[in-house]
Parts: sequence; C-alpha cells; structure tokens
Amino acid sequence: MQDEKNFIARLIQTKTQNEAFKELVQCYQKPLYYHIRNIVLNHDDADDVLQNTFIKVFSNIGNFKGESKLYSWMYRIATNESLTFIEQRAKKQGISNIELQQKAILNLESDVYFEGNEIQIKLQKAIATLPEKQQLVFKMKYFEEMKYENISEILDTSVGGLKANYHHAVKKIEEYLKNN
Repeated sequence: MQDEKNFIARLIQTKTQNEAFKELVQCYQKPLYYHIRNIVLNHDDADDVLQNTFIKVFSNIGNFKGESKLYSWMYRIATNESLTFIEQRAKKQGISNIELQQKAILNLESDVYFEGNEIQIKLQKAIATLPEKQQLVFKMKYFEEMKYENISEILDTSVGGLKANYHHAVKKIEEYLKNN
C-alpha cells in the first residue's frame, strides 16, 4: 500500500473515500478475517465480526490520530469487536465466555471451513483453558506469526509483557496436551 499518510488522507476525503476504502478492504479482508476467526472460531461469526470491523473503521477513520500504524489500529478494532461479540453471545446464551468457546470448539469438527484435524481441535481446547490475554497473544504469535512489536501495538502492551504471556501460554498448552 502506498504512503500511509496519503492513503489515510484519501480515506478521509469525500471524493476519494469510496475508492480508498475498497483498496483497504481488498488489502486487509483476508488477514483480518483470519485474525477474527482465530478468536471467535466460527466462520459465519467471523464474517459478521469482520463486517462490523470494517463499518467501525469506515465510521471512525476521521478519528484516527496516526499514533500507531493503520494496520495496528484496524487489528485493535477487530480484536475488540471479536471479544465484544463473544461476551454478548455468551451473555445472550446465559453461559460464560469459556463455555461458549468450548461449544465453538465442539462445532469445529462439523465446520466445513475448518481445515484442522484432531490435533488442531485438541490444541484449540488447550488454548481455551488460557486466560483471555494469553489466548490472544498465543493465537497472534503462533497462528498469525505476528511480530511482538505488532502485537504490542495492537494490544497496547509492552513487548516484555507479551513475551511473558506467550511463554506462560506455551507452558500451559504443553501441560494440557501432555495430560489430556
């Protein structure tokens, strides 16, 4: 993508906004979908959250201060939208976020969009036992292969804290996989 400041200016200007937003969606639709999918686990839910994310990005681009990269800002919105979605869905069903995740993991086996095998399902079960922050850090580092610096911008956490979270997550997952 071209120089970010010029691109953001195009996103804000009424004349160029629609074309620039199409470019933005084209560039970020797939990576944001997979990021969201890693959090919500279900294809249809990920599509819904992705749509909400782009609506929020479009509606709030004028408020983007440029203190982080546009990429980081959009991923932060996607992450928050995903977590809010899980919270609302769990509340609506009268269960905890953890119980909702367990149900989603069970549904992965019949999900035609899920390409994993038995081991992947077991890994998802292990990840679901982690605290929310460790889950996010692990998924972003392990599945999306993000650099700690990018995760730091998205989650607004220090790199050192992220490394500690990832290390603890890996240890807990190893322990889970060994015992289950």
